Amino acid sequence: MVPLYVNTGLKRLPARFYRSDSGREPVREWLKSLDAEDRRIIGEDIKDVEFSWPIGMPLVRSLGRELWEVRSSLPHGRIARVLFCFEQDCRVLLHGFMKKTQKTPNQEIDLAIRRKKGLGT
Repeated sequence: MVPLYVNTGLKRLPARFYRSDSGREPVREWLKSLDAEDRRIIGEDIKDVEFSWPIGMPLVRSLGRELWEVRSSLPHGRIARVLFCFEQDCRVLLHGFMKKTQKTPNQEIDLAIRRKKGLGT
C-alpha cells in the first residue's frame, strides 16, 4: 500500500495569522498571553495539522460555514480552540479562545466568521 502523503519536511498546509486592518494579529496576541505549557501544546497541535492534513477528529473538526477548529486539550481539564478557514493554499488562524462550555459558543463562531469575511479586502 502506498501512503497518500509522504512527509518531505515541507508544510503541506501552512498556517498564517489573521491580520486586522489595523495590523493586529489577535490569535498571535492570544497565544502570547498564555503560559508556556499551553502555548507549546496549542502550537504542537497547529503544527500537526500543518504536516498531517487532511486530519479529522479528535484534533480537527468542521464547524460548517467553511470554518474548522483545532481542538487542544490542556492540563487540568482545560480546552482551547483555534478556529480557522482556508484561503488559497493555506489556513488562516482566525480566532483562539479557551472553551468553557460543551458547545462552541455562537459568539466565538460569529467573530471568526466576521474575520473570515474581512480577508482579501
